[in-house]
Order: sequence, then C-alpha cells, then structure tokens
Amino acid sequence: MTDYALMAKEMKEILGLKHEPVAITLIKKGMPMPSDYPVTETPVRHCGTIMRARHGEKLLVPADKEACPVGASALGLVPVPEKVASGEFHSNMGMYKDPSAAKTTLELRTSFPLGSVVAVAASPLSKATLVPDVVIVTALPEQVFWILPAAATFEKGGRVTVEMAAVQASCVDATAIPIMKGKTNISLGCFGCRKTTDIMAEEMFVGIPFKHFEDTVKALKVLGAGAIPKSRAKTV
Repeated sequence: MTDYALMAKEMKEILGLKHEPVAITLIKKGMPMPSDYPVTETPVRHCGTIMRARHGEKLLVPADKEACPVGASALGLVPVPEKVASGEFHSNMGMYKDPSAAKTTLELRTSFPLGSVVAVAASPLSKATLVPDVVIVTALPEQVFWILPAAATFEKGGRVTVEMAAVQASCVDATAIPIMKGKTNISLGCFGCRKTTDIMAEEMFVGIPFKHFEDTVKALKVLGAGAIPKSRAKTV
C-alpha cells in the first residue's frame, strides 16, 4: 500500500515546503460519497478548498457547495454560466480587453464533461484515504524549479511545456490539465485565487498527476542528496 504520509513528509522536507501537498480526488458520477471527508458547511471555491486542505483540513465539496461556478463548471460539476461563456464575466473583471478575448480563453480551457463529476474530496496528502487523482503543491518558484525536472525530465530528459491562463489557476491549470492530460503542470496563480484565498504573492501552484507522484518523490530524493543542496549553497 502506498504510504501517503511518508511521501508527503519526504517532499516537504526535501524542498522545504511551508505546507503539505494536497490530495484531490474527483468523485465521479456513480461513485459513493466518502464518509470520512466531512461535507463543507459553507460554500467554497476550488482554490479555497486547496487552501483549506493545505492547512490540514479534510473536506468534501459537492456541486451545491461550490462557491465559484466558473471553477465548478471546469470540473464538470455545474453548467457554464451564460455570462462566463460569452466572455462578459471575465471581461468585466478587467482581465481581458473585451468579451471576445475572454470567450476565446474559456473555449480553450481543459474541462470535464458536465455531470461527470459530482463532488471534490480534498485533504492533506498524509490524511488521504482515497486514491488521489492529482497532488497539488503550493510553493515558491525555486521549489517548483525542482519539482518540474523530478516530475518530467529526470528520467528521460527533454523540455517541459506548461499551460496556464490569467484565470482558473487551481481548477484548470493545477487540477483538470494534470488529470486529463496526464502531465505535471504549473500555474502562477490567477485573479480569483489571489483575490479570495490566503495564497501569498510569491507562491504558485503545481499539479502532479498521482500516477506520476511516487516517481516524482523518488527523483526528488536523488536531487535532494546532491543537486538541490549544491545549488542552494550559493557561491558569489
């Protein structure tokens, strides 16, 4: 059996993370609701769900408890609101020149089919009792620098291509893309998460598909025994 607590501890210690990695499991249509993940009493955005989990909380967020219909629609929980689909919502937010630009962004996002997901289960990785779909890390750029090669290039080399936008950092960039495309992805954050959560200005997201997570930690252990301390021992 995979030791979630050990992997969480190893990643946190090697990188010097402030917060533990967060395990996200999407409860698909037809799956039973987990009894040991308390349903949130108050509505919460997906980015807020991640923040609560990184502070130690286990929670279950069904569709009717999702506070952000934009993120919830990307996760397949609710329909896309008309003003979001038209681009009006994000254009009015000031993130795009006009509704057309915002509409194009939404049309290009990776998202789950409507109704395919009925709830989101989140917890610190060490407390997870469900197999995660994705592990999400909030970290500093230097820490993310080590996660990317560990997750993507340590074994076979190559270069890394990431996808991100000015909106939907946690729900699309750090959740939907890693799960649906099977690749580690990063995001610098977005308007919504920076406005409504306690993410720090210097922090960003990394979403690691769980199927790659154990190998990522193994690679980090190798890097942590050599390259990481060498790099951090600055010479100027």
